[in-house]
Amino acid sequence: MSSSTCFPRFPKVRLALGAGCLAFAGCAVGPDYHRPEVAAPAAFRELAAPAAAAPLIASAWWTLFGDEQLTRLSQQVLAANLDIKAAMARVDMARAAARGAQGSYFPSLSLDPSVRRARTPAANASGGNTSTNYLLPLDLSYEVDIWGRLRRQTEYYQNLERASATDLAVVRQTVLADLAQGYFTLQLLGREKDILTRTVALYRQQLELTQGKARVGLAPQTDVLQSQTQIDQAETQLIELERSRAKQEHAIALLVGSAPSEFSLDGAAPAAIRVPEIPVGLPASLLSRRPDVAEAELKLIAANAQVGGATASFYPTLSLTGAAGFENLNVNQLTNWESRIWSIAPGLTLPIFEGGKLTAALAQAKANYEQQVATYRSAVIGAYRDVEDELSDLRLLARESEALNQTLNSAKETVRLTQLQYQQGLASSLNLITANQTLLNTELSLATAENNRLVATVLLIKAVGGGWSPGSVPAGAK
Repeated sequence: MSSSTCFPRFPKVRLALGAGCLAFAGCAVGPDYHRPEVAAPAAFRELAAPAAAAPLIASAWWTLFGDEQLTRLSQQVLAANLDIKAAMARVDMARAAARGAQGSYFPSLSLDPSVRRARTPAANASGGNTSTNYLLPLDLSYEVDIWGRLRRQTEYYQNLERASATDLAVVRQTVLADLAQGYFTLQLLGREKDILTRTVALYRQQLELTQGKARVGLAPQTDVLQSQTQIDQAETQLIELERSRAKQEHAIALLVGSAPSEFSLDGAAPAAIRVPEIPVGLPASLLSRRPDVAEAELKLIAANAQVGGATASFYPTLSLTGAAGFENLNVNQLTNWESRIWSIAPGLTLPIFEGGKLTAALAQAKANYEQQVATYRSAVIGAYRDVEDELSDLRLLARESEALNQTLNSAKETVRLTQLQYQQGLASSLNLITANQTLLNTELSLATAENNRLVATVLLIKAVGGGWSPGSVPAGAK
């Protein structure tokens, strides 16, 4: 409703009100958002000469490992994972809340029909009278958002909506990383099983050789018992591997949204999985690539808007209420033009005494803002640490794998020579058992190191925001 309708006989008041409304149309009290300063290192310590800008990692980053089964499982996770579905539902909830906040900009209309039957006392001058009054009004209420309370409220819910959408990306990224780590662990267990199975077969050959030597008196019975003990220990390890594999398979079943009884993976020995090289870039790029950092900032912007809303509560509230409709004592004539009624009433509410509630609400909003500032800074510093951790892991694990490969070659040659010496009576069974145990441990250590490289690569992809495409700059960011 324009000011001329409200104040038709007072042009000066009308002009003053109109100018005031224009002046306050873009006003929203409270602090504007500014991104907190967080010192960023010039470069990551583990990178000698990082590129000025690294390309974004593809959303389907799991294809970098060249494993078809991992790709198939990742697609199942995206389609059926229950944590992702729950996060999607949270996005829908936040989106609905944001739409509800936007509805505050519009007038509220309600139809409130009523029927009232009443009797006046007989002692009245007109005598007793019984009547029925029919009322069909359309009520209107509207708050003029002079101080930006409604705008701050909308800003709050819109940023929470965007934060929930970013949280969906965090959940998606986390679940897929968990899947890849679990899958590589399952592959490691398969490699360990293959190593132990081959080792048990070798131990049985050695047992037969030792038993043959014992029969002709060339080896004591203790050598036979030691060889049998070695087989028993290896078979016990195989049983433990089966237990671990079953639990890991059940964990993957949960990730893909299946019951463990309905899910299984091929238990064959896996083929070698390549370790892709992941571009990292400069530390400052993490601020726009990590969904958890973006989520922390969006919650910070929402908290800032909450401070503005609490500040606006100290200012007057201008509201307009009105009604229009029909009223008549005869229901048949209720909608006649002569039965029309209307009313309009502007109102101004100024808080004078609230018992400290407004001050407490503002203090709470400011404390929440400071909490979100600390959370945001922690997310940024944590992102830097995550990248440094995985870069360090990858560098050291590569060196470890290289050293273990050399050790493995030496261990294989040691077993070959010790076996020849044992057959010729130049080495004891203890020497042969020790050599075989060293070879077994080295093979298992190498398999673990190579698996750790794959896991570290997955965590590095997650640390640099792999699989997430940053959107526009968060609303309100400067």
